[in-house]
Amino acid sequence: MLFLLGEILEPFFGPFRLFSSHLFLIVAGTLSGFLLTFLFVPRAFPWLPSDRGRTFAVDGQLACGKPTGAGFVFITVFALVAVLVVPWGWRQLAVIGLTYAAMVTGFLDDRSETAWSEYLKGGLDLLISVCAAFLLYGTHHVFWVPFTTSPIDVSGVVFVPIATLLIWTSINSTNCTDGVDGLSSTLVLLALISLGGFLYLIVGNTVISAYLLLPFYAESASWAIMVFTLVGTLAGYLWYNAHPSAVLMGDAGSRALGFFIGVAIILTGNPLMILISSAVILVNGGTGLVKVALLRFARIRILHTIRFPLHDHFRHTRNWSNSQVLVRFALIQILIIILLLGLFLKVR
Repeated sequence: MLFLLGEILEPFFGPFRLFSSHLFLIVAGTLSGFLLTFLFVPRAFPWLPSDRGRTFAVDGQLACGKPTGAGFVFITVFALVAVLVVPWGWRQLAVIGLTYAAMVTGFLDDRSETAWSEYLKGGLDLLISVCAAFLLYGTHHVFWVPFTTSPIDVSGVVFVPIATLLIWTSINSTNCTDGVDGLSSTLVLLALISLGGFLYLIVGNTVISAYLLLPFYAESASWAIMVFTLVGTLAGYLWYNAHPSAVLMGDAGSRALGFFIGVAIILTGNPLMILISSAVILVNGGTGLVKVALLRFARIRILHTIRFPLHDHFRHTRNWSNSQVLVRFALIQILIIILLLGLFLKVR
């Protein structure tokens, strides 16, 4: 909306050209998202549901009774600010809508007196992931991959299953990572910042993408504005979720964030970007999903001496504090981003 206003009003008053600047809109979206979330999250405490606690998790009882479902607040702020600052078309609006749908399914579970079944939640995640995969196929027919300079033309038969699996995995890995004050939010922030920077500075820039022999995606800079808007809103929530937390995001936050990370990864043009942006999230939460699936459906018992999510293993067996888990996991993720980004971009 601001972008359109900038184009209309610039001929009458020059400074309105700022509204047509992607960088200005990134700054505006990030700061607006942070400030609005910072203001509204504490005001929502009285009407947010209370956390049920996790009997299977280390110190899971400490979360019991805290307000949860704060994802409803910051994802609502994200949606409103994104509509204002992002130069949107129907795909951008659809992604905002699907992100909100992922939040709503999580929030309804947060409000329920008894937790929803894993199969119900997994099925809803799958439905939203499939819708997003079909939606995104219209934006990216060409993928780039590491260690080669030859782009790959991807058909819908290949694209849709890959995108669906990636988004579904991202949703559930992010959901499983939520459990230590500030951990999920911090790891998601690192993922979003790396993805937003990649979209804006690399595949959204004609000069840099050509220099690095990568495809140029014309709408990447616009998508980056949406990514950084979510960075701002998530940072506003993290202010209150830092240890000791006053509020929890609940499934309302973790499922929507996981969905959006998956979408942003697809928009970079390389599904393997999930290893750069979300490696710790995948190992921490996703490995547990594989362990449970193999045991439940194939009666294959693996990693039986390791607790999942992995942050519980280190708290239980190594006596790491919540702060140690947060800082060490974040440091590992930062090093992975630097290492793999260098390998993916230059060893080709």
